[in-house]
Amino acid sequence: MFKKKYTFILAMLISLVLVFSGCSNSAVDNSKEDNSNATDTQKEVKSLYPLTITDGFNRQVEVEKEPMKVISLAPSITETIYAIGAGDKLVGRTDYDNYPEKVSGVSSVGSLSDPSIEEITKLDPDLIIASTHFKEDVLKKLEELGFKVVVLVPQESFDGVYDVINTTGKLLNNEKNAKEVIDGMKTKVTKVEELAKGLDPVDVYYVVGFGEYGDYTATGDTFINDLIEMAGGNNIAKDGEHWSYSLEKIVEKDPSILICSKYFDAKKGIEAANGYKDLTAVKNGKLFEIDNNQIDRQGPRLADGLVEMFKILHPGIYK
Repeated sequence: MFKKKYTFILAMLISLVLVFSGCSNSAVDNSKEDNSNATDTQKEVKSLYPLTITDGFNRQVEVEKEPMKVISLAPSITETIYAIGAGDKLVGRTDYDNYPEKVSGVSSVGSLSDPSIEEITKLDPDLIIASTHFKEDVLKKLEELGFKVVVLVPQESFDGVYDVINTTGKLLNNEKNAKEVIDGMKTKVTKVEELAKGLDPVDVYYVVGFGEYGDYTATGDTFINDLIEMAGGNNIAKDGEHWSYSLEKIVEKDPSILICSKYFDAKKGIEAANGYKDLTAVKNGKLFEIDNNQIDRQGPRLADGLVEMFKILHPGIYK
């Protein structure tokens, strides 16, 4: 029963793992009204909008004015909104959004790919921000109801994540905060990359799912593979594709380190699982837990996930 539950839950996490922007300089208020008494802040906001974004579906989306009621349809987007200081604008999120803790007080609109149109309509947002795995038929329904939707899709790189954070900052008039978040991430990434230079790569296997329904991991065609290599690891499953791998290959390659989610009692399950329990890493106490949300979600905590990965692979070096 445990294996079924674990595989199912982490299969859902896979969907979480998985933009470029432009700005119009047109003024929001094209009337001839005298704005001489407007505050500097009001004038600044007026200069930002309308704002035109080229989103992940290659659509030109114009946001006429600063959004004050926003729905996020991805955990990574939700985390980004809070990280840039715009959490007070969030009126809706998905069932999977659990960070930061305060997001639990925000209304849920359901799943990432099939959110409740009814719940979204009740919340009446100014802007909906979606991400990977958002369906075009859902987009069509929302647009038919008159909702403004922007789809931000991170590329398979840190630069793609930076683009999404930057674009979210522009959309919500929090560009300065977004830049600070990105700069902080880049500082951590640079430090890890510098420390990893000259170190011998450590053979590692990242357990996403296991059991009778198959063995799943970050294969060579995933972003997490790149993150593992940036952290000074040699991903033994990089020859695989589409998250799937074989237990036979894991046993054959017998990695020095295994890493798994710190949730769902994953470690306990792996230690008792056929094949896994006989691996050298498991026998030697080299099965480590990590907050997989920091690496599965391509958001502002991704650099923290990289740091934690490095600390596991090369203990005692990162200070």
